[in-house]
Amino acid sequence: HSMTAWIPQPTLDGSYTFFSEEFGEAFHSYQGAKAEAFQKFADATNLQHLAQRESIKLLDVCYGLSYNTAAAIEVIRSVNPNCNIEVYGLELDATVPIGAIAPPLLQYWTDETQDILKSLAHHHHCHQDHLSATLLIGDARQTIQQLEDFQADAIFFDPFSPRRCPQLWTVEFFQLVAKCLASTGKLSTYSRSASVRKALIEAGLCIGTIPLKEKLFAHEWSQGTVAAWSLETLHPLSQMEQEHLKTRAAIAYHDRTLQDSATEILDRHQQEQRSSSLESTSNWRRRWGIS
Repeated sequence: HSMTAWIPQPTLDGSYTFFSEEFGEAFHSYQGAKAEAFQKFADATNLQHLAQRESIKLLDVCYGLSYNTAAAIEVIRSVNPNCNIEVYGLELDATVPIGAIAPPLLQYWTDETQDILKSLAHHHHCHQDHLSATLLIGDARQTIQQLEDFQADAIFFDPFSPRRCPQLWTVEFFQLVAKCLASTGKLSTYSRSASVRKALIEAGLCIGTIPLKEKLFAHEWSQGTVAAWSLETLHPLSQMEQEHLKTRAAIAYHDRTLQDSATEILDRHQQEQRSSSLESTSNWRRRWGIS
């Protein structure tokens, strides 16, 4: 198995990301990889508040460059050095975490976090006082089934985009993920796609939006989605976002055997959209002035 050469690419906040040839997409926002990890994952799941507890359980779906896990550990440690952290990361490609411990990428984290990331990259687990972390390598649709009794307080849901990696954005996969979400836990993702939101709802979860800090353009209406078992702690969807869920864009991806290829899932989805009597998404865009 030849080692993939991962070339670090700088983002606007000075942190780095990788570009995946296989998925034709960068791992993180070019606006700022590290900022995204804090904002869309650590902040969106209220980690600072949770860290006051004695213990906290995290599930990082698509561990990748480890930013979300690293940011989470640093937020928790800054609040409570003695909080017992238990983390599971799911990752398809074992070369990615190894690429991510190259010097320019590691330099943002504390020495403790760097040691944890190195241990996870090389050994796929790390056990120390107040921390137990495990990386499960393989197709997340299968590896997540090893976590039957794990109840996460926060789930970071960070695969490549639905168009590039539809197999991890299906109703059926979200049902498996939801089984790992504690009754008071939260799942956060950067995606604000209507099909993703609909899939989360069909998997039995309630959803809220991650509001923008400042709205510059009409097409920038949300930073992502948070899902939980009850609505009360979620930031409600705007009228515009609610109407988005009534359009053709909100037809969810399906993968009933949890074994379909990306192409099969996308083809089926396209056929469903074509034969749908729901409002067209372009209609919705026009109504809300989204270019």
